[in-house]
Amino acid sequence: MTDAIAKEFSGVGETPDHLKIDADALDRYMRAHVAGYAGPPAVEKFKGGQSNPTYLITTPARKYVLRRKPPGKLLPSAHAVEREYKVMTALSAVGFPAPKTYALCEDPDIIGTAFFIMDFVEGRIFWDASLPDVAKEARAPLFHALIDTLADLHLVDYEKIGLGDYGKPGNYFERQIGRWSKQYKAAETEAIPEMDALIAWLPTALPSDDATTIVHGDLRFDNVIMHPSEPKALAVLDWELSTLGHPLADFTYLLMVWHFPPSVRGGLAGLDLDALGIPSLDDAVARYCKRTGRQSLPDLDFCLAYNMFRLGSIAQGVYARALQGNASSERAISLGAQVRPLATLAWSYAKKAGA
Repeated sequence: MTDAIAKEFSGVGETPDHLKIDADALDRYMRAHVAGYAGPPAVEKFKGGQSNPTYLITTPARKYVLRRKPPGKLLPSAHAVEREYKVMTALSAVGFPAPKTYALCEDPDIIGTAFFIMDFVEGRIFWDASLPDVAKEARAPLFHALIDTLADLHLVDYEKIGLGDYGKPGNYFERQIGRWSKQYKAAETEAIPEMDALIAWLPTALPSDDATTIVHGDLRFDNVIMHPSEPKALAVLDWELSTLGHPLADFTYLLMVWHFPPSVRGGLAGLDLDALGIPSLDDAVARYCKRTGRQSLPDLDFCLAYNMFRLGSIAQGVYARALQGNASSERAISLGAQVRPLATLAWSYAKKAGA
């Protein structure tokens, strides 16, 4: 991702009128529900966050983050901030690096939509996976921290921390393919033959391994706040797509960055990883397998095809909302152009997997 895009997504900016928050109403709510809160709050919207609008709340004593559902007509089951709050609260309580949560408000009358309040965490967010602003010798440790954090999530006993009802165990790929096929069709704006081919083929090629763990659904560098100077994850963000699911779906989503060119989400394909000090795809797989006790990573091509299809469906949904004027970022409109290339790439991996 270029510096210009990183600048566009980083920090706070002008809040569009339809996303502005009534600071007085928020102040009253936080005084009643957030322990230790003392106002008044200054409210600014973060530039990033295509899906659920996210705000920096600054008070005289400290900073918080507010995450809300967007206004307007929403796709079924999308923007479930209540679920984000639930998983982050449970994981933070057992020491996993999720931000501390303070309050969930499901009453749309307070600021217009449901929202929750969480801790503001200081640290580094990397928008480009080649880590251009990091010294060569510091890059591999950051990748290792990212991989280890995801592996550790997959090792959490979800029933023990009260998340046994966070999703349906088993048949994850089948259910997700059905979900994203429906979401894609609900948001479709033009015919893309590869997406139709994937919708038909993916359910016929499901892996036999049917493991269940907590899955994040969108784990990548720009959804993790790293320690200001150490290779250590302080806070994993954006849990909107999390559920109980297949760990290999989650891990191979992270692996997509090795398959995307730098022009797509700051990918690594075509770069000299050895010269950059960045682990190879094989190194990443070996580290994850060792930490989770897996012997190997079967069904890699299927998983990549599935994840690229899923990403194409997500991008199509954001694009469709942008056309209706409901998207959280003006940049959302440009995501429409990414759907066809993602579909083409996904279909190429489907063919490698035998489609």
